[in-house]
Amino acid sequence: MLKKRLIYTLLYNHGQFMLSRNFRLQSVGDINWLQKNYNFAQISFFIDELIVLDVSRGERNTKNFCTALKALSKGCFVPIAAGGGVNTIEKARHLLRSGADKIVINTSLYGEDDFIRLLASEFGEQCIVASIDVKNTANNGYKVFSQNGSKSINFSASECIKFVSKFTIGEIYLNSIDRDGTGQGFDMHLLDLLFKNISKPVILAGGAGNSLHLAEGLSDIRVDAVATANLFNFVGDGLKKARHSLIEKGIELPIWDEQLLNEN
Repeated sequence: MLKKRLIYTLLYNHGQFMLSRNFRLQSVGDINWLQKNYNFAQISFFIDELIVLDVSRGERNTKNFCTALKALSKGCFVPIAAGGGVNTIEKARHLLRSGADKIVINTSLYGEDDFIRLLASEFGEQCIVASIDVKNTANNGYKVFSQNGSKSINFSASECIKFVSKFTIGEIYLNSIDRDGTGQGFDMHLLDLLFKNISKPVILAGGAGNSLHLAEGLSDIRVDAVATANLFNFVGDGLKKARHSLIEKGIELPIWDEQLLNEN
């Protein structure tokens, strides 16, 4: 049986790391605050992957983002995926040279098929994570939004997922705008949008506030990984406790040798 994954997501906005609630941002602290409260050389023993997204409103400063990414990746042995406004090969290359192992693509998924193919050709299909932000619009059902949740895609969420899954991508990051930052648990109905026998691994995101939420997501056979971006519910030893709780519940996560952590 393939192991499942616990992923931590960080949101970066013009030099600050953020809390997000329904895609409305609130600043928490800069890289110094983050390193004081989250030592990723240690936390990497309790997560399977780290995702860092530049969600900066307005013009992004790739150089500054890469500087923060380099600091985060120092001593962190788990894979790191990074993204935010990636629309050129050069920008993707900058992220990979700054510590990222994978590239997260969102807005460029729509209308830029050639760019996705070029990315895959340059760096490998397994290097690309397709991020899909979904919102329940009531009468119109679930819709996909791009550009930091500000622009609606003109076809249904299920059609969008099917469309994106045909690209040369490694996995899909499926994120609920409605549950984002609420700590109320995942919107499990998002999984009903997946077509049968989808071949791409699915990361479920948006809403996790405790280990019970993480367990609910990971217990679904359609989910390969869960992600949380909750900076406060998992501060201190929160991620360690959450991982131990998941393993105790029988979730098939990799088990790292924590004795190595004590030796560092």
